[in-house]
Amino acid sequence: MQIAGIDFGDRPIFLAPMEDVSDPPFRLMCKRFGADMLYTEFISSGGLTYGADGSHQKLDIYEEERPVAIQIFGGDVDQVREATRIVDAVGPDIIDINFGCPVKKVVCKDGGAGILRNLPKMQEITAAVIEESSRPVTVKTRLGWNDETIQILEVARMLEETGIQALAVHARTRKQMYKGEARWEWLRRIKEESGMTVPLIGNGDATTPEKIEAMFDETGVDAVMVGRGAIGNPWIFRNAKIYRETGEVPPPPTWRERTEVVAEHLALKCEWLGEKKGVLEMRRMYGGYFKGFRGASRLRTLIMEEKSMDGVLEVLLNFDEDDANLSVPADVRAVAVKASLPTATRAKAALPLVEG
Repeated sequence: MQIAGIDFGDRPIFLAPMEDVSDPPFRLMCKRFGADMLYTEFISSGGLTYGADGSHQKLDIYEEERPVAIQIFGGDVDQVREATRIVDAVGPDIIDINFGCPVKKVVCKDGGAGILRNLPKMQEITAAVIEESSRPVTVKTRLGWNDETIQILEVARMLEETGIQALAVHARTRKQMYKGEARWEWLRRIKEESGMTVPLIGNGDATTPEKIEAMFDETGVDAVMVGRGAIGNPWIFRNAKIYRETGEVPPPPTWRERTEVVAEHLALKCEWLGEKKGVLEMRRMYGGYFKGFRGASRLRTLIMEEKSMDGVLEVLLNFDEDDANLSVPADVRAVAVKASLPTATRAKAALPLVEG
């Protein structure tokens, strides 16, 4: 499977763009466990054009994580055009447009899935990004606004004709949000009925190795994009590939493996954001990492009380074996590695800002 000459091999598995999750440290962990391509958190075009620090920080990428796609969203054509120039200057492998976010504050301004109510404008925004980008441009979207307006077959044809290099589809409507089952039958229909020739990336409910393989088998998609299934579980990419080869899912990571990964993830967070902010932002990840272990709730409570990286590591190192039902090795601190800082950071280039 290829996107504009980037070869991903057979049946690649991608990390989805997730707000407050798919940041550089987490993406790097997923890359090390086998993710074939990574997407940034979705970035506001308005935030980029107005120079918001938070939006520009999301442009950071590690060289080790390539190929990586930077995803932008916005309903103002001029802002999206200007944001594309800023993103292009950073040097991602791909620029992706978010036409799928269902959150109210995004869709109310024709951002994300809101654009599904205005397909001519969707095409206009897509064309503007393609015109301004020197990188391949892809799109992530949903089936439609609601059941009465599912036009994904027409949308797929329109977007390919406009010039996108791949299409990712979350197999739910905007009205569904994240509820109910993803409707994989529509992914199969896109492959069989749309006439689209660029790669189709399936998304929605691919939360286990078995489901990832089932999506490939049942829909014929060219790649699978994993979102929720990777939160606190970067091993899902490795395990899915082992399952494909052997028909068996590997046993869950041991307590030692989890603790080592958490320690490294924390170190990367602190180096990227600074220790204070890194420790705070890492808190949302512990639930996923330690889910299912006896004593996990108590461990999270203790970690939440710590304000330094050393304090968190001390809790991990000294957490009582009976609470966790497994022992914690004494050499875990050694894995708090020093990672090289991202290159190609903050592209606050000398470009005019667009009001609007």
